[in-house]
Amino acid sequence: MKKTFIAILFLMILSCQTKTKSTQSYLRWVGDIQQNNAIDDPDFKVCKGDDNVLQYFNLSEGPMYKGEKSSILDLFKSQYKPFIDNKQNGYIRLRFIINCKGEAGRFRVLQSDYNYQEKTFDNRIVNQLLTITKNIEKWEILHRDNISVDYYMYLIFKITNGHITEILP
Repeated sequence: MKKTFIAILFLMILSCQTKTKSTQSYLRWVGDIQQNNAIDDPDFKVCKGDDNVLQYFNLSEGPMYKGEKSSILDLFKSQYKPFIDNKQNGYIRLRFIINCKGEAGRFRVLQSDYNYQEKTFDNRIVNQLLTITKNIEKWEILHRDNISVDYYMYLIFKITNGHITEILP
């Protein structure tokens, strides 16, 4: 009996796996935007490091744009030229970072239909929205404890038949 117990204990010890240190690194939050030299402006820099970029849930404010949301709406109304097509329906979400200087960078595009299923819009629509957004120069500088900070921003465009019918947030 004693030999059986020792044999079982020995087999259990051999079958145990030791933990190995993982070399895989994870982002701080789902949706963090890392610098991608293939698509991002190399001159855009966050001021306080990637681990200190504030997420949406850290902000109590809405869009941080001088002139508030009405200015953003006016900008897109005046510059966006609709690509009329009854198959161009859904949401286009642009995510990006505003750094402590009020500069925008690291733009990412997510596209979906009205049921939030992945969809690809015509590039003429996406490229226009991206170009207009990239050219915005009036992003507010956000301060926490009198120190300017970096933060994530997003704009969601509801597209109906190629027209912008709503801009969120």
